Amino acid sequence: MADLKSLAEQLVNLTLLEANELKNILKDEYGIEPAAGGAVMMAGPVGDAAPAEEEKTEFDVILVAAGEKKINVIKEVRAITGLGLKEAKELVEAGGKAVKEQAPKAEAEEIKKKLEEAGAKVELK
Repeated sequence: MADLKSLAEQLVNLTLLEANELKNILKDEYGIEPAAGGAVMMAGPVGDAAPAEEEKTEFDVILVAAGEKKINVIKEVRAITGLGLKEAKELVEAGGKAVKEQAPKAEAEEIKKKLEEAGAKVELK
């Protein structure tokens, strides 16, 4: 039997790209479909009125692709995150990584605008 604690540590330490690849393998090879959003669904109280959805106030700024002007994007990432040159370059080249997590809406939109002006493709999640 597999060492479950070791397996749990490996799952917790997966990057976003690795987690997405794992999801695809589970779906394609084993027919296992994860719950929507990867969260456990729980039953709520029974009632007529559904609770109103709260407007999302914090966003993750995800760098999807660096584009043609990668050097400009690396400079912006360094300015935004305070990372060193090597770390910023690795983040930009990896793609699909969060530049800033749980940023307020205004800050997230400002970061997105700066990165897009530098030539990057960016998503807010």
